[in-house]
Amino acid sequence: MKRRARLRGSGLMAVATVIAGWLLIFRSAPHVSGPLRQEVYVWQRAWTEPVRNAVEQYGTNFSALAVLKAEVSWKDKEPQVTRMAVDYPTLAKTQRPVGIALRIGPYPGPFVAPADFGPRRQAKHDSALASPAQGPRDPNAPSPPRSAGAVQDAPTAPAEAVTAFLGDLAASLVAQARTNQVNLGELQIDFDCPESKLDGYRVWVEAIQKRVAPLPVTITALPSWLDTRAFKRLAAGATNYVLQVHSVERPKRFDAPFTLCDPRAAKRAVERAGRIGIPFRVALPTYGYTLAFEAGGKFLGLSAEGPRPNWPTNAQVREVESNPTELAELVRDWTTSRPAGMRGVIWYRLPTRVDNFNWRWPTLGAMLAARVPQEVLRVSARRVEPGLVEISLANAGELDISSRLAVDVRWSQARLVAGDALRDFELADRSPSAARFQTRSQPSRIRAGETRALGWLRFDQDCEVQCELKKM
Repeated sequence: MKRRARLRGSGLMAVATVIAGWLLIFRSAPHVSGPLRQEVYVWQRAWTEPVRNAVEQYGTNFSALAVLKAEVSWKDKEPQVTRMAVDYPTLAKTQRPVGIALRIGPYPGPFVAPADFGPRRQAKHDSALASPAQGPRDPNAPSPPRSAGAVQDAPTAPAEAVTAFLGDLAASLVAQARTNQVNLGELQIDFDCPESKLDGYRVWVEAIQKRVAPLPVTITALPSWLDTRAFKRLAAGATNYVLQVHSVERPKRFDAPFTLCDPRAAKRAVERAGRIGIPFRVALPTYGYTLAFEAGGKFLGLSAEGPRPNWPTNAQVREVESNPTELAELVRDWTTSRPAGMRGVIWYRLPTRVDNFNWRWPTLGAMLAARVPQEVLRVSARRVEPGLVEISLANAGELDISSRLAVDVRWSQARLVAGDALRDFELADRSPSAARFQTRSQPSRIRAGETRALGWLRFDQDCEVQCELKKM
């Protein structure tokens, strides 16, 4: 009986332990309220004039900027480095803290910490990461483009040498930024790490931290990592991280539901992150993509710059984009209440005037001002010369408009001589006293701040015209 009682007692203790464990996992993290710190990524690989202008015009609106500086790809486990020609003087003018980002492409491992390098081990490390024809790589020298830097038939680099190489590269990026008088706030590591390799990734992070200390090293993380013990160890070593709640996973079919950022899923992920107890920021998307499928349903690819020339003419094309209204409400909710460990949001990415699939500045500016972006579309008729009228649409709001539109134009005491539509519009109907301009079969995208002429009408004499805008 005593043994049975002891067994029963042991069973109850085990159940209590399990319940306590579950309560620990699902406990609510402490919450705070108040304005969110808002940062932005400058992820463009080429610092063209529009990128420099965007940093100059809008950079000071953010608490900090994170700039892509280098990308590592792999060929036969050999690192191939592409360095971006960042305009440091433009960054310095913002007088904002700058994070330097190092992007690392998929790598299967193994991950080995570098030993103490003496001269002989250093020479071995250098030769393992260089083509015999090129000689040892200088981590401070500019790297060639990925295609140009590929090494054919090169020996596989030892895992220990790969770790040391990444540490050298990180140190060189940090040194270069400091030499250029940038207010350096952190080094960000964005690694396409499989969930099963998170403990290995920690080896890289620790090695890089030693090379750039005391500069903080930040890692980017996925929601799927949050419940793993390996991530908790990785995050604790990094001391902070950026949680990416946006995704570019393709839909399984053309008409499948798809969103770049599900606000409900983002909220759940942030609550889970808050329970870990390590400071983090949340990366939110401002971008969009064009997805293409063959007529039979096979996925062709995605593009951030519109349809690709090699896509077939009968391809099914679909645009997917982040929803500014939903994200504004999400930020507003976090302003009211969020886990104490959430230190802010970081937007991906800074708008430029030539981005086809990114928000324009009025949209992101509304977010920074804690407003839900508003839609304001106006139609106007402008007298170009006697008897000639141009019809235009002006997007005076903070949202891009992508809808099928119609503009009804009416007049009196004049006869219509000619007329035509421009770009995405057609002159669909006309009568002695009215005409209609409307978008063709595809919706017309009118960017926030954009004014677009949609057509013209010529009359036999001057007359007053009235315009009415409708959504179809």
